[in-house]
Amino acid sequence: METQEEPERRSEDERTRRRHVRIEIAAAAVLVAAAVGVLVGHEVSSSSSTTSSAPKTSPTSTAPSSGRASSAAGAPSNAAALAAATDPALVDINVADSYQAVEGAGTGMVLSSHGEVMTNNHVVEGATMISVVDVGNHKTYGATVVGYDPSQDVAVLRLSGASGLHTVKLGNSSTVKEGDGVVVVGNAEGAGGTPSYAGGSVTALGQSITAQDQVSGATEQLTGMIETNAEVIPGDSGGAMVNSAGLVIGTTSAASQSYQFRSSSTQGYAIPINQALAVAAQIESGQASNTVHIGPTAFLGVSVQSPFFGYSGAQIAEVVPGSAAAQAGLTPGDVITSVNGQAVSSPESLTDLLLAEAPGASVQIGYLDASGQQLSVTVTLGTGPAQ
Repeated sequence: METQEEPERRSEDERTRRRHVRIEIAAAAVLVAAAVGVLVGHEVSSSSSTTSSAPKTSPTSTAPSSGRASSAAGAPSNAAALAAATDPALVDINVADSYQAVEGAGTGMVLSSHGEVMTNNHVVEGATMISVVDVGNHKTYGATVVGYDPSQDVAVLRLSGASGLHTVKLGNSSTVKEGDGVVVVGNAEGAGGTPSYAGGSVTALGQSITAQDQVSGATEQLTGMIETNAEVIPGDSGGAMVNSAGLVIGTTSAASQSYQFRSSSTQGYAIPINQALAVAAQIESGQASNTVHIGPTAFLGVSVQSPFFGYSGAQIAEVVPGSAAAQAGLTPGDVITSVNGQAVSSPESLTDLLLAEAPGASVQIGYLDASGQQLSVTVTLGTGPAQ
């Protein structure tokens, strides 16, 4: 989920909805730098553009940007019709992080009539509540995360009690060429209701983009991305990029304080649909891997940062009251050094180790207390939001 409240619409980044302070106090461990309490997010860059994070906007207080261009060079002449035909198979995703008291919004594409929805992982990352409005029938559904792959920025949701939904018309991203006309459709600015759209063309293929969390310093790289000059706005993340035939060739992904890339040339990026669907299929089949997480996420209940004085490990910045960590007696200042005997070298490695565990699992946490004494404690992990 985006940790700073900011719904993204054209600039992709479901995370782009302003979530204040991106403390990954959620599942397993939360990566937080020393600046706890500061509005933060991801900064994304690529070989073809420079980018910076932008504040997110609350889905309840924002409207589509009136200054957003509706088309760019090479856009299909029937962009409005293509968007209208795509709308019924999209959903507006609204998320909340109760630990940080922030909200966010994004977009999803309906893959099955019974409620399987694909979106960007960063849209639901850290979310403790997910509510989905189907554009086709205007109904609101609760949603659970089936699984996610942070390295590919893909997540699959399941809507509760859904049936008879419109599904997206899928294309083949392997046939996409530079210069092809495209239309990006999504929940721009988290405004809800009828999705907005922006036309343009494919300006580059196979692009690599690096997203950096400005608080923890952790980075992710998305590869093989489709670049477009169509204007992408916060809230668009997880939405559809369709070609001139109205077929989905990519899922928009970018832009926000926790995962955004904007540039003066207004590049937007999308994950090729073939690539995204391959990850979604793995998730739906229940095949976990080093990057794909299936089912509920284990929750330790701490926010962590790199230790001071050059020590390795993950220093606890905050402990969630009543969480597994709190019950085990872990306190701010303790430095976690191992999980089940496996060394913790950084906040990121702690998250990786805990993501491999399941809620309810008992793990041995090794740590240094404030006096420098090496201790260990057995912790029964709880259940938390996607990471």
